[in-house]
Amino acid sequence: MGGERTESAKIGLPPVARADATLFILGSLPGDVSLSAQRYYAHPTNQFWRLVGSAVGEDLDVLSYEERLRRLADRRIGLWDVIASASRRGSLDQAIRSPAHNQVERLRHKFPELRALAFNGATAAATGRRLVGVHERLRLIDLPSSSAANTLLFAEKARVWAVLAQFVA
Repeated sequence: MGGERTESAKIGLPPVARADATLFILGSLPGDVSLSAQRYYAHPTNQFWRLVGSAVGEDLDVLSYEERLRRLADRRIGLWDVIASASRRGSLDQAIRSPAHNQVERLRHKFPELRALAFNGATAAATGRRLVGVHERLRLIDLPSSSAANTLLFAEKARVWAVLAQFVA
């Protein structure tokens, strides 16, 4: 049984946001590298920081993690995930089993200036839309996953992610 990976419980990261956040970007559940580092989008092949940077006109991927978070806060962008914990072998969303969800539906109450929720990938979108429901004040945006597992070209992803610019300071 050498090299066999077992399914294990994964617990996500806490939300990162200032009280005046106007946009939250919600992933599914951080991958193993991110969980180990306790940092959002820590895997070097994940394009998240390049995509958000492209949308807001900053080179976020060259900054330290702490500075990245500061720049997002300055732009009134929050980060979180729709899944709080789950069993999963590896890091792929398709392997998620028995998920417990974060209370993302409460974001619109805790962040009164919130204007949009952007879902990073299909799993985040399907789960997040179900949790949040319809709300006339809140725009829900489905984004192509920033994961390297999504083989869409970066330029195509960036074109879609550019919609985020209208919701940030």
